[in-house]
Amino acid sequence: MPHIDYKGTQIEVDEDGFITDPSLWDEELAIFLAEYAEGISELTDDHWKLIHYLNEYYHENGIAPMIRKLCKATGFKLKYIYELFPGGPAKGACKVAGLPKPTGCV
Repeated sequence: MPHIDYKGTQIEVDEDGFITDPSLWDEELAIFLAEYAEGISELTDDHWKLIHYLNEYYHENGIAPMIRKLCKATGFKLKYIYELFPGGPAKGACKVAGLPKPTGCV
């Protein structure tokens, strides 16, 4: 299985770059993943609002939220989410938030 090198440790990721063990996720890893996987050099408060919502929702429900729920909970329009995470809510935001690859649309 592929891996990324982070702080001298190898972290397993799937073929799309999603970490395979969400329990390894923390904010420092999110900052690394944002830059490494998505090319986002600075996470703003709005990035963190979205990241924390996705991470908390996943840990409470075992899945990523549907996009409609994500937009409603954060107050962000889908267009703005794509501005924050050009890879989109599923590929970009979920990856940075430490979620496994969503099976459906986020």
